[in-house]
Amino acid sequence: MSRYHSYINSASEIIGQYNGGEPFASFLKKFFSQYKKYGSKDRKQISHLCYCYFRLGRSIKDLPTDEKILTGLFLCSNQSNEILQALRPVWNENVTSSLEEKIKEITHPVLIDEIFSWQNQLSEGIDISRFNNAHLQQPDLFLRIRPGKEKIVEQKLSYAGVSFSTMTDNCLALLNSSKVDTILELNKEVVVQDYSSQRVGGLIKSQIINHKSKLSLWDCCAASGGKSIMAKDILGDIDLTVSDVRESILVNLQKRLEMAGIKNYKSFIADLSKPTSTFKDNSFDLIIADVPCSGSGTWSRTPEQLVYFDEKQIEEYASLQKKIISTIVPKLKPGGHLLYITCSVFEKENEDAVNFINEKFKFDLIKSELLKGYDKKADTMFAALFQKQG
Repeated sequence: MSRYHSYINSASEIIGQYNGGEPFASFLKKFFSQYKKYGSKDRKQISHLCYCYFRLGRSIKDLPTDEKILTGLFLCSNQSNEILQALRPVWNENVTSSLEEKIKEITHPVLIDEIFSWQNQLSEGIDISRFNNAHLQQPDLFLRIRPGKEKIVEQKLSYAGVSFSTMTDNCLALLNSSKVDTILELNKEVVVQDYSSQRVGGLIKSQIINHKSKLSLWDCCAASGGKSIMAKDILGDIDLTVSDVRESILVNLQKRLEMAGIKNYKSFIADLSKPTSTFKDNSFDLIIADVPCSGSGTWSRTPEQLVYFDEKQIEEYASLQKKIISTIVPKLKPGGHLLYITCSVFEKENEDAVNFINEKFKFDLIKSELLKGYDKKADTMFAALFQKQG
């Protein structure tokens, strides 16, 4: 019993020290590095308790931290839990019940619809109840199988006893805790890429795949390069250019592209919130702009944001996105395509950006779509494909 109280107390201490100034995963790593007394099982249990606390967002604000941790553990669990069995045995007996039934078991009021506090800012079409509920569970790990590797990947996973479900012909869903890096060749055989992010490839495949000449593509906010690898797999031989504002990101991207077998490409550091003369106007057939954003569609992976996100950042990101769009649009050839992407659920970062592009530039909107992932244990994203008028 004392061990479980110790877990709760340690989690409460960590939560009390955390101020949202960095990703919680980074903060946890530093904390456990500083305090060596915690073993691997201790770290796992305490970390899980912290994340259960954050998954409740700003609901039940007045509850003491330790009680909110236990409440979060109960609502986030779907199988018997040793901590609940020791400290809340009645809750543990009902841990497999529906969310509605669980809430009836809790003596203090719990309003699930208050988990996400910015509902008036959401893009159209989001099911508020299902979206809130999704924050109570850890999303899955998704793999995109690279062309020609389907059979070997499934064989390796099956041989290793790793359970998976098939989302599409080349997309697999696994438990988030799956250690695939010891089984599969990452980036060569599979790419770790969220299901909704993979669906963005459908826009490329349906509209651009029949390009007659070698296509010039600029992944202008390339980050880890997942979209570049996917575009190469879909479009084949392309003239690829990647850029990012951070040099460290490009160093990691270079390693990843090398692992993926992509050698011929250009890369450069660019702050696209300011005009750039690196390229002449009308240089690219396709620009992928996976722009910096609030990341609000991914907060089931980083639930601390449900507590610490500042609403004024929505406007700041929306302003930055418009600056980036204004910088990159002149670099697109007449008849070329712009693929605008966010992992946000906020209207100002999504539909308002589409309106900005429509109003300021001579573009045809081919398709825009909110890629809902909250009902599939995946991220929710937004994508819009435009074509520049000739």
